[in-house]
Amino acid sequence: MLLQQIVNGCAMGCIYGLVALGFVLIYKATEIINFAQGDLMMVGAFVVFTCLNLNIPFIPAFLISLLFMAFMGIVIDRLVLRPLVGEPAFAIVMVTIGLGIFIRSISGMVWGYDTFQFSGGLADVPVRIGSVALSSVNLWIMGVTVLLVVGLYLFFGRTKMGISMEAASQNQLAAYLMGIGVKGVFSKIWAISAMVAAVAGIFLTPIQFLNYNMGFVGLKAFPAAVLGGFGSVPGAMVGGIIIGISEALAGIYLPDGFKDVFAWIILIVVLMIRPEGIFGIQERKRV
Repeated sequence: MLLQQIVNGCAMGCIYGLVALGFVLIYKATEIINFAQGDLMMVGAFVVFTCLNLNIPFIPAFLISLLFMAFMGIVIDRLVLRPLVGEPAFAIVMVTIGLGIFIRSISGMVWGYDTFQFSGGLADVPVRIGSVALSSVNLWIMGVTVLLVVGLYLFFGRTKMGISMEAASQNQLAAYLMGIGVKGVFSKIWAISAMVAAVAGIFLTPIQFLNYNMGFVGLKAFPAAVLGGFGSVPGAMVGGIIIGISEALAGIYLPDGFKDVFAWIILIVVLMIRPEGIFGIQERKRV
């Protein structure tokens, strides 16, 4: 049972890590914490669900969801957040919270308020390793997450567009002076973040549920991002896996109720011991 719970925790941690990755990408580029990330995850899952109900095969439905979420990310950047450039960070955070509530409300009106059973295109077949039976869905989630993270790493480190995004996240003014279209980079970052959120939502539905409130699950990715270091892409995944495994074990060995709050307990402990996170870099300012 211990091994099964660890694998289950790793799968859930991969989902947390993907949502946390969206937090990190946006924060690195724009220094904005997007609390609507979980709601973007929910919309991406519902788009695939709708396409499958229209008898569209899973792969085209998956691609349609990614394209729709990329468009949605660009629209959010250009219409909602770009006019707020120069405003206090607190105001922008409140806007993202309001944006999440707005997306959740519209989703409830469009898709209803019921909970749906949705496999996310993944058939759950037990995989036996010795005396342990593991879920094939969990193995798929972990495998695809690894491929996605490696792909993003190569994209940001090896492609011209990825390097320009990395440059803009390091120093916006210097990137602008070097001829990089910073505003366009921001839109692309939001598009990528929304697509990653969609993948997380599609993976979440086979192991939990599909309804308009599933975006609240994405809020547990915030402690994962802080734990890994809010500017670190690998840290987001490591933090997500730590949160996922900790929750799974807390559900077995701790009293009822601890599982739901354990991510926030870890967040408080991390902020007390190492506020910059595992892979974060402590910044010092001379005053």
